[in-house]
Amino acid sequence: MKPYVICHMMSSIDGHALTDGWDRPFKKAAGDLYEKLARQFEFDAWICGRVTMQEVAHDEGYPKGRAKGPIPRTHHFANRNAASYAISIDPHGKVGWKTNEALGSHVVEVVTEAVSDDYLAYLQSIDASYIFAGKTEIDLALLIDILATELKTKRLIVEGGPNVSGSFVNAGLVDEVSVVILPLIDGRGEHPASFEISTQNWTQPAYLSLASAEVQEGGGVWLRYRKPA
Repeated sequence: MKPYVICHMMSSIDGHALTDGWDRPFKKAAGDLYEKLARQFEFDAWICGRVTMQEVAHDEGYPKGRAKGPIPRTHHFANRNAASYAISIDPHGKVGWKTNEALGSHVVEVVTEAVSDDYLAYLQSIDASYIFAGKTEIDLALLIDILATELKTKRLIVEGGPNVSGSFVNAGLVDEVSVVILPLIDGRGEHPASFEISTQNWTQPAYLSLASAEVQEGGGVWLRYRKPA
């Protein structure tokens, strides 16, 4: 059975998702609010893209030369009974995890068959899990199916970045969209929006129904949308 997928985002009034350049106390308060609201979803797995996960991992690279030969392109689950999973969308295997945990969740790398044997050997050495979700590109529908079948995931929260969130929406896999609109205007047109979909991959708009709107302390507004019944 497909997990319930929530896309949880935070943005300025003008729809920008990156927080660099924002005032530090404001940025921290916004981050705390974002995490507090995310916990209300009681998810058992959370997903981020490579760039976000490199920040979470405090990435400094990983040691090369661990592979002693070709490693089969089969899923590897070091922990099937974790309370929660940190799902890292990392097609070519670049995130240098120091341990097999991220913010208290077991790390599951989502890679393609084009990943290096060295990276797989490294993940095995730190007891991290990994999933193959495509030959050269990530198939998100396949990933969702693997998470449900192999790890019994029931509630999955997608936390970015914008390209990952946009890809999930574009693939029609999102059941609910949660957006925290913060009381500031970023104004930098080159900054990505909360959801980014490339022109060649865009198919159609995603139409949603408003489920709730709540004013938060500090002037933010929490909007929740769901797929129409």
